[in-house]
Amino acid sequence: MFKFLTSLFRKKADSVDSFLMYPEGKRYYRETHSIRRANIDEDAIKIINRLNKFRYKAYLVGGGVRDLLMGKRPKDFDIVTSATPNQIKRIFNNCRIIGKRFKIVHIIFKGKIIEVSTFRSLPEHRLEKHKAENDYLIKRDNSFGTAKEDAARRDFTINSLFYDPKNDSILDYVGGFEDIQKKIVRVIGDPDISFKEDPVRMLRAVKFSVLLGLDIEKKTKLAIKKNRLELEKSSTARLLEEYNKMFRTWKTSIIFEGLAENHLLDVLFKEPADKLRKTDPEWREHFMDTPLGKRLAVTDKLLSAREEMTPAIFYSLIFYDIVKDLYENDRGHLAHNIKESLMPVFERMGIPKREQDNLVKIFISQPRFQVTDDEKERQNSFFKKKDYFYDAFMVYKIVAISENNESAVQTAFFWEISLRQRPKPDSHQFGQQNRKKEGNKKRPPRKKHRDRRGGGNPNQNTTQEPNSSELEEPKGFVSEKKIEDANPGDN
Repeated sequence: MFKFLTSLFRKKADSVDSFLMYPEGKRYYRETHSIRRANIDEDAIKIINRLNKFRYKAYLVGGGVRDLLMGKRPKDFDIVTSATPNQIKRIFNNCRIIGKRFKIVHIIFKGKIIEVSTFRSLPEHRLEKHKAENDYLIKRDNSFGTAKEDAARRDFTINSLFYDPKNDSILDYVGGFEDIQKKIVRVIGDPDISFKEDPVRMLRAVKFSVLLGLDIEKKTKLAIKKNRLELEKSSTARLLEEYNKMFRTWKTSIIFEGLAENHLLDVLFKEPADKLRKTDPEWREHFMDTPLGKRLAVTDKLLSAREEMTPAIFYSLIFYDIVKDLYENDRGHLAHNIKESLMPVFERMGIPKREQDNLVKIFISQPRFQVTDDEKERQNSFFKKKDYFYDAFMVYKIVAISENNESAVQTAFFWEISLRQRPKPDSHQFGQQNRKKEGNKKRPPRKKHRDRRGGGNPNQNTTQEPNSSELEEPKGFVSEKKIEDANPGDN
């Protein structure tokens, strides 16, 4: 009983203010920053104004504010507000509440979605004494709070700035404005706890450092190396989404170089890293000279030349060293051996069955590109019609260029002359939940019947054609948004 009473009145080790550089918030007005309303999405401004009209606080937040301050064009504009998801839904008709781990609201416009989240409170364990053995992984985070609490619970200072369009000011609680000027990536609070709460933050720290030209602050950098194995606890679906985002940057090779330098690559892509280590124990120090580094560098260069690349191409290039020796080994069936070699990787990374099959086909077909005989013309034409042909060809071409294999490059040129097929639109949505379920079959066509009015052609099919809108994704659907694991605190 005594212990219970003392626990009620015991002071906590920390308060929210201890995580903030400016507990009352520091304002930077128009004359001290470079953000201009003309560069902000009009619909985002309208959402904020409408929330303000109903007496809710609302700001632009996260990556959009960061990118505008750094002179970059934001990919999207996210909003944070004091209104709860249900209150937001009562104000906007064109919205939906999504997510389990983080409940957020998508406000849907033609061709786009604007994400609105509610201020979150700081996790309870942040206010208690840190214990190394504790599991701090955040599985649910729907406790609402204030603006300062929301700023304190975010990942990095550069992502925790609020922009208030009412007076064109930036509200800074954590020193993010100064860190952007100093070009520093810094975790808010204790990086050991932050990375245990959400291990994907380590990957994001490296990505921001590379893409934005920032230095990772020393304490944060040491914590990444110390806590790197925490990444094994992360959701595989969320990691696949992060990889897909990397592949769209045109800078995958240098991101991977950063992951290697920070000891993350051998956790995220364990098997390919093991292959690199066997041939060169010092591979981290000169990643760009490794076979994988060369392949990714060629891919980035082709992307900059407006070649199309799908996630399947990137994964094939990453896993290529695992299967490479099998092409020179005549023992056993090639398809069986490739699948057996890759299955542990597929299972560990949570790659969906449909994507697994596609990757195996890409690898199996690599020797096929060496057959260019004229008498095989019919077989070659049939091969080009395969749905995986484009991905397989690009892998063959990139490997040939990266290895400086002149004969393979010439062979690739033979196939490229008549290449017309391009990847299907859904091939860019690797492992995402909006894909059709595997095994779904098209509904068989309705039987033809006579026109009941009597005057029609008895052979005429009067079945109505389906409306094209029924076959398409809803307008404004953005596949990049994470439905189940959306994390509005880590923009």
